[in-house]
Amino acid sequence: MRDQLLAIDNGTQSVRALLFDLRGNLLAKAQVHIEPYFARQPGWAEQNPEYYWSALCQACQALWAKPDVHKDAIAGVALTTQRATVINVDRHGKPLRPAIVWLDQRRTLGQKPLGGLWGSAFKAARMSETIAYIQAEAEANWIRTHEPEIWAETYKYLYLSGYLTFKLTGRFADSVGCQVGFMPFDYKRLRWASKWDWKWRAVPMDAGILPDLVPPAGQIGEINEQAAVATGIPVGLPLIAAAADKACEVIGAGALEAHIGCLSYGTTATITTTQTRYIEPIPLIPPYPAAIPHAYNLEVQIYRGFWMVSWFKTEFGQRELQLAEEQGVAPEKLLDDLVADVPPGCDGLMLQPYWSPGLKTPGPEAMGAVIGFTDVHTRAHLYRAILEGLAYGLREGKERLEKRAGAPITELRISGGGSQSDAAMQLTADIFGLPASRPHVYETSGLGAAIDAAVGLNLHPDFATAVREMTRVGEVFEPNHRTHVMYDQLYRRIYLHLYERLKPLYKDIRKIVGR
Repeated sequence: MRDQLLAIDNGTQSVRALLFDLRGNLLAKAQVHIEPYFARQPGWAEQNPEYYWSALCQACQALWAKPDVHKDAIAGVALTTQRATVINVDRHGKPLRPAIVWLDQRRTLGQKPLGGLWGSAFKAARMSETIAYIQAEAEANWIRTHEPEIWAETYKYLYLSGYLTFKLTGRFADSVGCQVGFMPFDYKRLRWASKWDWKWRAVPMDAGILPDLVPPAGQIGEINEQAAVATGIPVGLPLIAAAADKACEVIGAGALEAHIGCLSYGTTATITTTQTRYIEPIPLIPPYPAAIPHAYNLEVQIYRGFWMVSWFKTEFGQRELQLAEEQGVAPEKLLDDLVADVPPGCDGLMLQPYWSPGLKTPGPEAMGAVIGFTDVHTRAHLYRAILEGLAYGLREGKERLEKRAGAPITELRISGGGSQSDAAMQLTADIFGLPASRPHVYETSGLGAAIDAAVGLNLHPDFATAVREMTRVGEVFEPNHRTHVMYDQLYRRIYLHLYERLKPLYKDIRKIVGR
């Protein structure tokens, strides 16, 4: 009986091949670590598309070598990837340049402002600066401006998910659920934008350059012979459309209902709810496609997120890295011990986690800040302040989502690498004043993709059944009331005022240093 599902998860740090059953149990896993990017110039982040494909093939081939893995039990395949990494290919699917990874910081200033009715409308709404920011951030505008010969040769302009879909099936197609980035996509109608839409003017391109779109749980193709040889996946297995990794995390964490907030403690930290209504978390900033059809992920993100933990390990955690290697444990385990030595509130040290700017809130001028230093503070305080600052930022996001949706978030599910830290889980519960629970498996993005496959293959009749059968709550961290009261004061009286008071200084810093 074919009742197992292969999920392929191409994240920022690794590619994983995961085998799930219909109860959401992880049966086998193979992981290939990857370099997130290389930088040909400061601020750039690129990677060779073939490198991703090679890592995917290695992960799959390693999976088949695991004990008790039987290919003939696999019903189908689903793919989830990092968001907003773009690839230009020719008509044969051959990459024309390195992929521009979502972490890339290049900008294309001086794009022609929108004119006509759209320009007037955005000017009247005081949104012209936001549109200019979108134009400057769009990778397609940079390639068209600085590499016109590449743009002219481009047959298809794809996200990483679309490129890997082509490699697996030979079809230029992608899931609706993977459309997150600066493309002319209609987020409300979940399709490519209409010809009259302003996005075609902000990011000009021919509509034929884009792939076909398939809704989540739809069949996007079949594994072809070339892919079967390279990966070992049986030829002819159906590839079911899933969604981007954050969207898959949401349903993999069981957050199918609007009152459940899914916190992703990954490279980018996010708080997300699933909505059936189109609600913009910030005016003009859309909700993203969910991993289920006709639904949206209402999301607030902190761009660098738990990247800051990696930054701390590199800059201040050499002792823990060395001890972790000697003891054969994860560095985060020893860092948790650091956090345990620091009281909640970090003896007054507070961190605003905007290590990278945002689009609207925070704005393009945003920077990070740490205040409250005294002679009692150590690197342990700084590490805990990072975790607390991220939780403060996501709590602010929670309140914004509640206000926009008109409904409270009453449960928290936390996934991503940072969820493996007990200290991060507990202080999140304390700062939010809500129970914080881990899903039953760590690989929630892969599980979400498997849920899409299960519904698409009719192995579960619908998403409500699939989520109920394949997800469940793991460990739960209850908030400490006394600690929450203290955090609540710090959050309301200090944290919520930091950005607006520092915003003029951030603008001046950028002007003075030319950043």
